[in-house]
Amino acid sequence: MLEFSVDYIARLLSGEVQGNSAVSIRKLSKIETALPGALSFLSNPKYEPSIYTTQASAVIVKSDFKPRKPLTATLIKVEDPYLAFTTLLEEYNKQLVLQKTGIEEPSFMGSHAKTGDHVYRGAFSYIGTHCEIGNHVKIYPHVYLGDHVKVGDHTIIYSGAKIYANTQIGAGCTIHAGAVIGSDGFGFAPQPDGTYKTIPQVGNVIIGNDVSIGANTTIDCATLESTLIRDGVKLDNLIQIAHNVEIGENTVVAAQSGISGSTKIGKGCVIAGQVGIIGHLTIGDNVKVAAQSGIGKSLEENSIEMGSPSFDRKKYLRTYAVFKNLPDLVQRINELEKKVLNLPTSSEDK
Repeated sequence: MLEFSVDYIARLLSGEVQGNSAVSIRKLSKIETALPGALSFLSNPKYEPSIYTTQASAVIVKSDFKPRKPLTATLIKVEDPYLAFTTLLEEYNKQLVLQKTGIEEPSFMGSHAKTGDHVYRGAFSYIGTHCEIGNHVKIYPHVYLGDHVKVGDHTIIYSGAKIYANTQIGAGCTIHAGAVIGSDGFGFAPQPDGTYKTIPQVGNVIIGNDVSIGANTTIDCATLESTLIRDGVKLDNLIQIAHNVEIGENTVVAAQSGISGSTKIGKGCVIAGQVGIIGHLTIGDNVKVAAQSGIGKSLEENSIEMGSPSFDRKKYLRTYAVFKNLPDLVQRINELEKKVLNLPTSSEDK
């Protein structure tokens, strides 16, 4: 069990302690259910009553917080309690992961492979020949690393991930269970007799620093050069990244999205869940795409797209306002049509 003093936590968060700075923290909890030894936070004012009844040993609060009743908990005052608690969760999780070191057996490492210091290799993990593994890397059980794979410092690869040969992974990355990186791109050439000939995919995947890859996400290798996932990219679970795709810095992609081959996505983009993007497009920087959108054209930077096929958000909302009223409009047209057809003709007027 990890244990930290309030003083250590306050220094980590650049916060100010009000109360006992030596109290020990062994757990992170919600303010309503916290017990002694726990640390919680107060961000939303509607939960303020809980701070006067909580059993938590310490609570992170906003720097201008002034209690209206006596408190038993020590306070850690920061500018943004929610962000501070998130930072603390990251640090806590990191410490839990970093506890693992050493080599569990059975595991395999091929010839001419090199590992750095404080590496963890879980049971039944496989490291191919000529691999280069950095310092503090954590390779969990049943991970497969093909030949000539490179992994940067402080990267974590969870159970069951499969990293094909020649893949390069940067520092500080997290690759979750079941991810497959470097598998063949979907390349098949149609033949005159109706069959398909496989096009060999001989490129690789290059992943930058501080990248997160979700469970069961797949990233295909390039046909000749490299599929590129740049620094700070965050990929959710169950995403398909096809061959030759490039994703720019700090772009985030939510679950069940698919990006077809040779599409280039800029930096700082936000792609929601179940988005489909066809191949050979260019998506500019800071583009936002709503869930279940179908992207069939290149997009300029800072644009916001919705719908399938997608178009500009403002135009989509105006169009949707009409679309949702179509049944009423059709009924009105039918009623008008009946009235027009029942009008007397000119001969009848005579």
